[in-house]
Amino acid sequence: MINVVDVGLSFGDQKLFEGVNLKFTPGNCYGVIGANGSGKSTFLNILSGEIDSNKGSVSMKPGERLGVLKQDHYEFDEFTVLDTVIMGHKRLYEIIEEKDSLYAKVDFNDEDGIKAAELEGEFAELNGWDAETNAEKLLTGLGITKDIHSKKMKELLGGEKVKVLLAQALFGSPDNLLLDEPTNHLDFRAITWLEDFLMNYSNTLIVVSHDRHFLNKICTHMVDIDFGKANLYVGNYDFWYESSQLALRLMNDQNKKKEEKIKELQSFIDRFSSNASKAKQATSRKKALDKINVEDIQPSSRKYPFVVFTPEREAGKNILVVEGITKTIDGVKVLDNVSFVINKGDKVIFLGKNDLAKTTLLQILMEEIEPDSGTFKWGVTTSRAYLPKDNTEYFKDNECNLIDWLRGYSKDQDEQGEQFIRGFLGKMLFSGDEPLKMVKVLSGGEKVRCMFSKLMLSQANVLLLDEPTNHLDLESIQAVNDGLASFKGTLLFTSHDHNFIQTISNRVIEITPTGLFDRKIFFDEFLESDEIQKEIDEMYEV
Repeated sequence: MINVVDVGLSFGDQKLFEGVNLKFTPGNCYGVIGANGSGKSTFLNILSGEIDSNKGSVSMKPGERLGVLKQDHYEFDEFTVLDTVIMGHKRLYEIIEEKDSLYAKVDFNDEDGIKAAELEGEFAELNGWDAETNAEKLLTGLGITKDIHSKKMKELLGGEKVKVLLAQALFGSPDNLLLDEPTNHLDFRAITWLEDFLMNYSNTLIVVSHDRHFLNKICTHMVDIDFGKANLYVGNYDFWYESSQLALRLMNDQNKKKEEKIKELQSFIDRFSSNASKAKQATSRKKALDKINVEDIQPSSRKYPFVVFTPEREAGKNILVVEGITKTIDGVKVLDNVSFVINKGDKVIFLGKNDLAKTTLLQILMEEIEPDSGTFKWGVTTSRAYLPKDNTEYFKDNECNLIDWLRGYSKDQDEQGEQFIRGFLGKMLFSGDEPLKMVKVLSGGEKVRCMFSKLMLSQANVLLLDEPTNHLDLESIQAVNDGLASFKGTLLFTSHDHNFIQTISNRVIEITPTGLFDRKIFFDEFLESDEIQKEIDEMYEV
């Protein structure tokens, strides 16, 4: 259990939190949400003790252990993978080190024997004999194969390190577990394993994530950080989002009587509660939802962008033909004889363990780089717009303001006035004086929102998007998700966001070392098919 009493934090004149009072109890999972910059990660750092609050206190029950997902990927470079995981239980690792040191002594005496016996007793109490086996199970579940377990951390790739550090946080089932963006760098199979693991987690779990599917699967409560406050709500992310939006609509509906509003809110609670009946966490949510009152549902003060993609003209039947594209980068063949045909209305998610392969394919299709061999041909009626994973090239001229920046991508720069350009920026929440901001001061999230203004302005009928939810907060992700689900054109995209993919795509292409898996299928159906997953696993066995 973690108890937060009257916590406040300020940086100079900027007040981040004030008067935060929360109690996190065992058996529940708390998802921490908030706009970019609201202080979600800082809040977790206060809970872990890495940052001291200016006011108030954070406490745990005496003797309880805290597990934290480390953000420093180089801290354990000189340790083996297995040792790094076991170090998640600090006391157990200290005992192992002390035991080994004692038994290595040449002049081992009676006093050392007594001490060793004491350590052996404590070692057994902490389940030390199963430590390596349990660490291996965690690593294997996250996709770290046994041949890597004895390597030093410095020998691992970035994504592998993240998985090991996640296993470290989970090791030994700590009484209180804090996870900041735990699904980053995980493939969907590892995320599914993690969801199952956390749904059966019986202690206190607090997590920050932009993955709505992940939050929906594991969370029993949401902590919404907004305007310096941290408010606790029962239910997962969907319940919080839908109930707050319903409450906002009812609040703004002046014609509805109070009795009608109460009836509609109660109907929503009953409907959502009846759906929360599967799995351990869902059952916990149902019990909590059964106790919720209409008064507990509050409208959100959040602002959501308005994302709509309106093609200037409808594309014909012929969209794209790709034949035999091959590309080698730094001596590694990332694309090998890739061929496929894109049809009108396709919304294709490109999957694959090699992110570079997916990015390279989109860059080739947008003519940013050339293939070593092979061809591709766009239909004559298509118009394309592109959102790259790295948008640095689009913001080189950092001395201009947002209006001038976006006008530079307008088809009729002389005819389209400032108000027209402001309209597209306004849809992505750049209102008032914000469009006059200089490009050079934009944050990563603001740059991505600018890129979406550019995409909407283009009126293209084919969109190519490489990890479009990167750097966006949950509100922007929801808006982009809704906009792309309603898009009438053709879409080629990559993403690691489960809910985003499931609600948008109608076709899956996975790039493997031995060829493509290509099928018209919805994402959940793709993941849940044992036959398909077995087929893909065999394609990776080279």
